Amino acid sequence: MERLMSQDVVKSPSQLKQKEMIRRNYDKITSGEVKVSSTFVPGNLNELLMCFDIANNLPEINAIQNGMRKKSGEMIVEAERSGHSEDVCTYVKADIGMMAKGNIAPNGKPMPNPDLLLLSYTGCFTFMKWFELLREEYRCPTVMLHVPYAADGRPTRNMRDYIVKQLKEEVIPTLEQVSGIKFDIDRLREYLRKSARAEDDLVWMLEQAKRKPSPIDCYFGGVYYMGPIFTAFRGTDDAIEYYRLLRAEIEQRIEQGLGAMTPEGDMPEEKYRLVVEGPPNWTSFRDFWKMFYEEGAVVVASSYTKVGGVYDYDGFRHDPEHPLESLADYCLGVYTNRNLPTRVDMLARNVIEYEADGLLINSIKSCNSFSAGQLVMMREVEKLTGKPAAFIETDLVDPRYFSAANVKNRLESYFQMIDQKRRAGGSGPATPATMNKRS
Repeated sequence: MERLMSQDVVKSPSQLKQKEMIRRNYDKITSGEVKVSSTFVPGNLNELLMCFDIANNLPEINAIQNGMRKKSGEMIVEAERSGHSEDVCTYVKADIGMMAKGNIAPNGKPMPNPDLLLLSYTGCFTFMKWFELLREEYRCPTVMLHVPYAADGRPTRNMRDYIVKQLKEEVIPTLEQVSGIKFDIDRLREYLRKSARAEDDLVWMLEQAKRKPSPIDCYFGGVYYMGPIFTAFRGTDDAIEYYRLLRAEIEQRIEQGLGAMTPEGDMPEEKYRLVVEGPPNWTSFRDFWKMFYEEGAVVVASSYTKVGGVYDYDGFRHDPEHPLESLADYCLGVYTNRNLPTRVDMLARNVIEYEADGLLINSIKSCNSFSAGQLVMMREVEKLTGKPAAFIETDLVDPRYFSAANVKNRLESYFQMIDQKRRAGGSGPATPATMNKRS
């Protein structure tokens, strides 16, 4: 968040902590002194990688960093010149273009070729094609952990056993071979124990958005709050310390009756409470956020802050007593591996339990994992909650697909719709009891 805060806003201890964590991780990756794995955010096996002293490099995070630095546009054009379609995921094209332009990491140092490609497939088919492109480029050892799609809404015991079998027979032996380190399950247990501690504070933080005013924004602010859990820090003392600091800061905001923090300071008045489905736009992130906080709109829950793990919906925590099974459950349960009825249920519960005014969908042009079925989801959530919903469209890191005027007009129309709904007295939202009956 430190890149977005204006110069006169003092950075909090948690912001400074996260900035230092990110810096050290990129320095580690580019040092040439450690083995490096390229992997993806949803279902990533960070605790397992740490058992083999392998650094975790995440291509999506690199694309996001380049998007926020206004560099992704030229990288995407470079990838399209080499034959990649305009409709391909812009994370992929930003990564391919980054390689074509020297593969410079956000710290300004050359990104080393990975020693391993590790894919935990969790519902996004594009990840598989991206993985194939990286394999052709780097020609290093590769391993894929296939995660069955939970088509019926809930994973089965057979699915879990299938993943554990792959971990034992394919993933761990490959990690041992690449690293030269023998697998120590007690080391994994310790990392998982640390993950669970940080995850407890994470869920506490998310649930504070039920307060009025909400002391946090769970979409724009949330992408920073979720970063350590989703990326290379889950299972570390750094993550525990980060969430301890963040929790203390939120507790202080609650005591002072403050609303959500924005890049320009505290939100003066909370007028609208929203649940948002879909990723944010990164190339115009601050301008996008500004459209919300200038209208007094705070996001109290979002699906994107569940893309790297769903902890507040069904109580999942990494379990050191069942280490490999816990990794399997984590992969099976991430948001992109859940079917549409489950996503609808999750969003509707958020609207009701967080007393939101409605659901806003940001449909991403190049992301099928999120965008498929969103209009149906929107109508279903409206029926279940009695709250109005709206639909906007942007993209991940392609600046050509962010129309500020169009987005702003749609948002203003949506806020007017909410006002009209309030004046009319609404249509009577569902209650947690009726939602439980539906489930």
